[in-house]
Amino acid sequence: MAFPRGGLRRLRPTPPATGPKFAEMFAALPVAVLVIDPDGRIAHANAACEALLNHAETTMVGQPYDAVLSPPDGYVERRDGHGFAAFDIEIEAIRGPRIRVDFVETQVADHPGWRIVTLHHAPQSRRVAQGADRTAGARAAVGAAAMLAHEIKNPLSGIRGAAQLLASSGEDRELTGLITTEVDRIAALIDRMQDFTDTRPLKLQPINIYPLLDHARKVALAGFGRGMVIEESFDPSLPPVLIDPDAFQQVMMNLLKNAAEALGGLAQPRIVLSTAYRHGMSVSTGAGRPRVPLPIEICVMDNGPGAPEDIAEHLFEPFVSGKPEGKGLGLPLVEKLVRDMGGIVQYARERAPEMTVFRILLPRAKA
Repeated sequence: MAFPRGGLRRLRPTPPATGPKFAEMFAALPVAVLVIDPDGRIAHANAACEALLNHAETTMVGQPYDAVLSPPDGYVERRDGHGFAAFDIEIEAIRGPRIRVDFVETQVADHPGWRIVTLHHAPQSRRVAQGADRTAGARAAVGAAAMLAHEIKNPLSGIRGAAQLLASSGEDRELTGLITTEVDRIAALIDRMQDFTDTRPLKLQPINIYPLLDHARKVALAGFGRGMVIEESFDPSLPPVLIDPDAFQQVMMNLLKNAAEALGGLAQPRIVLSTAYRHGMSVSTGAGRPRVPLPIEICVMDNGPGAPEDIAEHLFEPFVSGKPEGKGLGLPLVEKLVRDMGGIVQYARERAPEMTVFRILLPRAKA
């Protein structure tokens, strides 16, 4: 068979006149894409990129690339003029949280200086495995804590009773007082462990979180946060959130107390409470399951030194603490309660100057 002059191109059908234009196809791409001009400024951004970075294309166009997105570590040193790639890394969107992505930059052929940057969510298998490990560890700790609470509390009550009898009979009151104090301390620890083992379902309901945040702030300033500054940076248009109000208050009090303790000894201690609505923010609930939108963001930030590097990845695991007197149950309880409300909690060091950030992402209430 002889092909017509011009080769196979002559056999290709002519695209229909009503087909989508390039701009429409670019906007519909499911992968976040940025187009960078030779001056290092953003020329185009598609809809997926707007959602991922929480930034409209109209406000990104014309801005320097690094004014919208912080490049990965080593970006400047490792670029060779042909492209750059980094996989499963965290980058910071200037108007959003840190995000874990595969970052790929390529040059545009025949257009010197023009670049295309794609941002893929890091493969689900990596994140799901980490989440499964954390959940499995939490379940094991719940079982151990429940057993300890049951087995230890009964003999403690007997020891305390015996100490009281000794004190009433005129024996050494200093020693009996010491026994009573230590038993009460251990009993309080067991009570905290029992909070952690409570598996009853929470009563979720649509709630305006601002009165709850205001209450938590006032309680903190009147007690453990006395003399500190707790600033507010709120999104006034935040919709109702689907939460259990008591569990949410417990989460906020734990995080605020954690922040206040981290600021001990600082000359200018500072805590920031912030809220935001993150369009497009969602997480996977497991392999093969659909992603769940979690657009409501609440952050508790402080200007303390942050967690020691060797335990930063394990802060939400039971019995892990960077404080000399810490029991390692506060943050695991926070993680459990947030998870029971259908959300996630994250720890990070962000901003300039750097701050400790505990970020809670929660579902919005249905209209």
